[in-house]
Amino acid sequence: MIAVSPADFEDLVAEALESIPAELARLVDNVYFVVEDDAPADDPDLLGLYEGIALTERDSRYAGTLPDRITIYRKPILRMCDSVDDVIDEVHITVVHEIAHHFGIDDDRLDRKSTRLN
Repeated sequence: MIAVSPADFEDLVAEALESIPAELARLVDNVYFVVEDDAPADDPDLLGLYEGIALTERDSRYAGTLPDRITIYRKPILRMCDSVDDVIDEVHITVVHEIAHHFGIDDDRLDRKSTRLN
């Protein structure tokens, strides 16, 4: 497993967030980001998780709702990577993937888009 300290990993997540184009970043609403070491026990290879109400699902009853949460899991990402450069790339991919869920894009659509890009 690649060695990246928790603090350095959080910096990578922050850098990935800063790389989001400003026009998209402005649309991210009522979300906070968390870094945790381990994914849930029932899905130990999970890299990230979006929990909340996607922008496409919000209506007039949304007011007063707790913020959405995006969690990025450090150890699963470190386990799958062979170099620090791989970690940087995977953190960016995972952050963008979870933000896409915030915008209402599901895994099937994300998988189709990534398949077309390869």
